[in-house]
Amino acid sequence: MDFKQCPLKYRLRAIDRVPEPPTRNAVRGTVVHAVLEDLYGLPAAERGPDRADALAVPALTRVTAERPEIGELITAADQDKFLGEVRALVRTYYRLEDPTGFEPESREARVEVELADGVLLRGFVDRIDVAPTGQLRVVDYKTGRSPGTKRETRALFQLKFYALMMLRTRGIVPAQLRLIYLADEQILTYAPDEEELVRFERTLAALWAAIREAGRTGDFPPNPSWLCTYCDYKPLCPEFGGSTPAYPGWPDEALGESPEEVLAEAVAD
Repeated sequence: MDFKQCPLKYRLRAIDRVPEPPTRNAVRGTVVHAVLEDLYGLPAAERGPDRADALAVPALTRVTAERPEIGELITAADQDKFLGEVRALVRTYYRLEDPTGFEPESREARVEVELADGVLLRGFVDRIDVAPTGQLRVVDYKTGRSPGTKRETRALFQLKFYALMMLRTRGIVPAQLRLIYLADEQILTYAPDEEELVRFERTLAALWAAIREAGRTGDFPPNPSWLCTYCDYKPLCPEFGGSTPAYPGWPDEALGESPEEVLAEAVAD
């Protein structure tokens, strides 16, 4: 989706790997995900709201240890307020699902598959549920608001990406894919069918071919839109008077940096 939105943004993020500064919203989302992951690591009877509240502090500590720069964003003076925001979103989750009523098959599962034409897909799935009947449900938590009509395509792209990975790794079309939006208490569900996923597979193959061609030529043009308002790469974009760094070239396979390995996750983004 980055490449479709703006090839230059894709290049700077996936190939140049120019770091993006953390934002409060992004960190809050990471901590909420960590709390929910830890919550489902507990026995079902212990997954009450009070226990979830208690998980917020260790989750923030772990996330900060992994990314020390977050400590500058969430200061000690601000920590109580920030944790209150995290707990409020987790409490919202309880109004949408009852975590004591089922046992997920996996949480934060790393899924990877190479398609028949060599396209490598990789992603981390927040939660996978399997019913006694064998039906599969894939769940992704979102700490923002549900998308409007203009942004729904991006959400459905992500869901189809997950569904295709499930089809190719397990041979099963998920019965349901679910996006849970905590900011406005909404659930977006999608029930795919195999024919649709096969068409989507061809779409991904074409997209990857376009990325490989851009990688060969180094031609990653900017694509100005209203989304530029939220882009961290404006100082490096000629559309905003910035200077783009010299193209570093496609990842060097001779150094063990397979382009598919390096860039696969960015396709999902």
